[in-house]
Amino acid sequence: MTNDPLSPQSNDSQKRLLLALALSFAATAAYTFFFAPTPSTDVAGADAGVELAATQDAGTPTVAAVPPPGTPTGDAAGAPGEPPPPVRTVDIARPEVKYAFSSEGAGLTSAVLQGVKMREQQSLSVKEGFAQLFGKEIPPPPQMNVANPVAGQPLPLAVSIEGGAPLAANTRYAVQENPTDNGGTLVFTGRQGPWEVTKTVLWPREGFEFAYTLQVRNTSAQAQSGELKLHYSRAIDPEFEHAPSFFGGVGNLSRSACWVGDELHKLSPGDSPPDETRGQISYFGIDQQYFLSALYPLDGPLAGNCTLVASPTAREVSAAFPLNVASGQTATFRFGGYLGPKDPDLLLPAPGQALRTVAGLSATTYHPRLEDTVDFGIWAVVCKLLLAIMRFFYGLVGNWGFAIILLTVVVKMALLPLTYRSMVSMEAVKVLQPKMEEIRKKFAEDKERQNLEIMKLYQEAKVNPLGGCLPLLIQMPVWIALFTALRNSFEIYGEPFIGPIWRDLTYKDPTYLLPLALGVSMIITQKMQPQMMDAAQAKMMTWVMPIIFTFTLLQYPAGLSLYIFTNNVLSIGQQYGLRKWLDRKKDQSGGGTPAVVTAGGGKRK
Repeated sequence: MTNDPLSPQSNDSQKRLLLALALSFAATAAYTFFFAPTPSTDVAGADAGVELAATQDAGTPTVAAVPPPGTPTGDAAGAPGEPPPPVRTVDIARPEVKYAFSSEGAGLTSAVLQGVKMREQQSLSVKEGFAQLFGKEIPPPPQMNVANPVAGQPLPLAVSIEGGAPLAANTRYAVQENPTDNGGTLVFTGRQGPWEVTKTVLWPREGFEFAYTLQVRNTSAQAQSGELKLHYSRAIDPEFEHAPSFFGGVGNLSRSACWVGDELHKLSPGDSPPDETRGQISYFGIDQQYFLSALYPLDGPLAGNCTLVASPTAREVSAAFPLNVASGQTATFRFGGYLGPKDPDLLLPAPGQALRTVAGLSATTYHPRLEDTVDFGIWAVVCKLLLAIMRFFYGLVGNWGFAIILLTVVVKMALLPLTYRSMVSMEAVKVLQPKMEEIRKKFAEDKERQNLEIMKLYQEAKVNPLGGCLPLLIQMPVWIALFTALRNSFEIYGEPFIGPIWRDLTYKDPTYLLPLALGVSMIITQKMQPQMMDAAQAKMMTWVMPIIFTFTLLQYPAGLSLYIFTNNVLSIGQQYGLRKWLDRKKDQSGGGTPAVVTAGGGKRK
């Protein structure tokens, strides 16, 4: 698999978050410990997408007789030798998508998704963020166009044939539109050389899906062979897509994608192309952060190969399938298509019931597992758990920001026993500070002996010097999983928290107020913890680490900053309450450290 900067398995931005957390924890642990201790897609049979095909020569189909497609009655294609049909543009307005086709290439010139959330992700400057904060209306980003053609390249859904008798991707087609009660069809017919190609696009009444049938007839007196290529591409506006960088943002680059065999190949600008993309193709298309354009063989994975191209201004993918057609015969390829949001509820049933009904497909039709494009990686279990909890709270309060706050409360309550043990552990280490200072002075020139004596002191006092770090260790996977969920969940994409400030919890706070508040709360939290190191070390842990952490999170989703800020505020209240309780217990026990339950279930003093 290629190096995908946005995939949760190899996500550069996720790695940076993990690195920032790990560095913060490692620095804390180092100072604590050494200086001032503290506690597959199921692949079906070959060539299932070619009707009445028998396999020979390593997967190259020989096509049996199929009745030749009828010539449409609208702008019918002329006979060989006649001038090509005129170029036409056909607009198809569906409730969810507005399509525009060109008869030159019989492909899409646009596919604009409809709806409030179906937009490009808006990038606001600090100036625009504060202008929005004080009531100025900022124009919304444009509606999402998932089929923006690439200049000089075949249109999305265009086909070409390579071989001894080629067919160009920009061949002109005659067009016939046939609206129906259940949806509608658009039929293109084009001829070049020995080939007559009929494309039929079929839509159900509603939804983001369609069926796409290609019938390739050999009109010559000899058998013809070649390679049928189906193209899809999308031009990229750099204003709305950004590569990840350490302090410049987490990025939202789309990828050219093709699932071959049991491996999903993805390509973004700067990646090395995959070594091998030949095999059983399950689906292919353009995989964006929150949207998907995908084509898949309706009758099961189809033998072929994919070509992936990714430049800063374009993503392109073409799937090539072997083509062998006897004289007067027709090869038929049936594909399903999905152009819409990466909503698992919409992707999971593809092809959906509405499409199966109008296309005459059975209930056992091949399922391409498009839902796997919503990829949480190794954090899938935690991500889905967090999303389920937030979804429950969203159903109660109707706001994803408040759902994140309530999630923070739930996690904080679950970690309360560990937090208590952490504070008791820090108090116990604090009591040992005078003896540790004596050891440091006594073995000032021998660091190894110094560490051995301090460890011996821990063992004698039955104190865990890293016990205070346990709640942080538990929270780190939650932070990373929440970040991964925010970067992959269309449910939260474009969802606001409060009024004009945070209008998209999956995008950074353009005013930086939330991450700065997070940094201040982290400093307060550090100041409230027991000081178990010298002044210089304490200053570093109180000021330097929160500042580094804050700057790291400036460009991360506002939803993640909201979670950590809420967690810090709760920690401040929690530490204050536990401090009062521990002091009261200490007075009652005559100055000793409150009992702590050990891992074995017993108690220690």
